Amino acid sequence: MATCEVCGNDYDMAFEVHTQGAVHVFDSFECAISRMAPVCEHCGCRIVGHGSELDGRWFCCAHCAREAGATRIVDREVTGAVAR
Repeated sequence: MATCEVCGNDYDMAFEVHTQGAVHVFDSFECAISRMAPVCEHCGCRIVGHGSELDGRWFCCAHCAREAGATRIVDREVTGAVAR
């Protein structure tokens, strides 16, 4: 069994996430998201999908990016695509 690094649950179906040279152990996607998903700089929600990035700033959607003053955003789903 492995212990979730977020909630401390010792669970026989825990899983590992390997990223950027580190290994993280979670017992649920909820815990993984709470630890690893970036936060929208406008509304504060966790970005579970692709999100939008502008100059290293992350937003959950184009609306939040525009509300934060962005006039141009890059959709991470399609490299180089520009939404206005």
